[in-house]
Amino acid sequence: MSERTNRSNESEAAAIQEVQPAVESIRTELLARSSIPPQLTKEEHERRKTENEQVLKEQPHSLWYYSWRRLRRNRLAMAGMLITIFLVFVAIFAPELAPFDPNMQVLEYSTEPIGFQGNVLLSKSEVDTSLTVPIPIVEYRVQGDRVIYTTDEGRDHSIPISRLAGNSPTEWHKTPTYYLGTDRYGRDVLSRLMYGARVSLTVAFFAEMCSLLIGILIGSLAGFYRRWIDDGLMWFTNVVWSIPSLLLIIALSIALGLGLWQTVIAIGITEWVDMARIVRGQFFALRETEYVEATKALGLSNKRTIFRHILPNSLGPIIVIATAGFANAIIYEASLSFLGLGVQPPTSTWGQMIHDGYGFIAAGTNWGLTLFPAFAIMLAVFAFNLFGDGLRDAFDPKMKR
Repeated sequence: MSERTNRSNESEAAAIQEVQPAVESIRTELLARSSIPPQLTKEEHERRKTENEQVLKEQPHSLWYYSWRRLRRNRLAMAGMLITIFLVFVAIFAPELAPFDPNMQVLEYSTEPIGFQGNVLLSKSEVDTSLTVPIPIVEYRVQGDRVIYTTDEGRDHSIPISRLAGNSPTEWHKTPTYYLGTDRYGRDVLSRLMYGARVSLTVAFFAEMCSLLIGILIGSLAGFYRRWIDDGLMWFTNVVWSIPSLLLIIALSIALGLGLWQTVIAIGITEWVDMARIVRGQFFALRETEYVEATKALGLSNKRTIFRHILPNSLGPIIVIATAGFANAIIYEASLSFLGLGVQPPTSTWGQMIHDGYGFIAAGTNWGLTLFPAFAIMLAVFAFNLFGDGLRDAFDPKMKR
């Protein structure tokens, strides 16, 4: 019996010795995979202690801080934001940046190519002496108190020096460069593009503000009160949503009249549907949260609960939808101007420029009259969409980028 027991103990010891190397290898692999080493040196311990103290001292930041950090990592969104800032800068400072008055016509320079250089004398306007009128010439010479100039037809004319805008030839004689050419009325295309950005962004901004006010009001009331208020407001929203946006905008433009602010109102009171649905969904999600229940327990009014507590926590999706709405408003404004139902001539708009120049495409000449404003619209819409997509990702805490 004792011999049998001794043999079993020896076999167990031998088995343990055989398994021991495998156990040690597994233990070593687990320790290697572990984020914390089995033993820390004194220097490593001090370093980690310092890092932990810095983390504990670091103050927590707001949602806007972390959203901005995520947005900065998105290169496409930053590119869209920079293009948007550039367009806004051009629109604001168009009078200083544009080389010409966008409505100044020089019929002799009709449909000139890119980079065309003119040769003009600047005379005082008979209506307003503070304004100047360009006179296209081939050459000129001064004789006494008059200037003799030759026109494109080869005819000589004269004009008193006192009628010219300036006291020296450097002031009343210019050789302007039309960097993007001229349209059929001899107007500078680059200047009209810059002023067109002004009109497009102005319409987009005020139209989006109008749709924000309507959409937030309807969405917040429907999402907070629910029941028959929600049913009635959502029924009206669905009715508006079922009508094609462009057709409704055209109908409102005709009913309100043609002009800048009529276009703003027509687009603004049409584009609020998506905003209302998004705000309603946010209120549905936030209405049952603890802090909203706390406002009810404290006896706060519904108005304060909506506008001071729920609405500020819904700003992320609202900003994203508003940014996308800018792009839609630019397209709608250009469409109305192309059809002649938006901002009226001679005000420079991108849609009107496309309308004036699209006929040259069929003729195979002066394609830039259509391509330049079309590219401007594409660039603006592309920039706002990139920026909007970046904002959507930045306000989403689940995104890892």
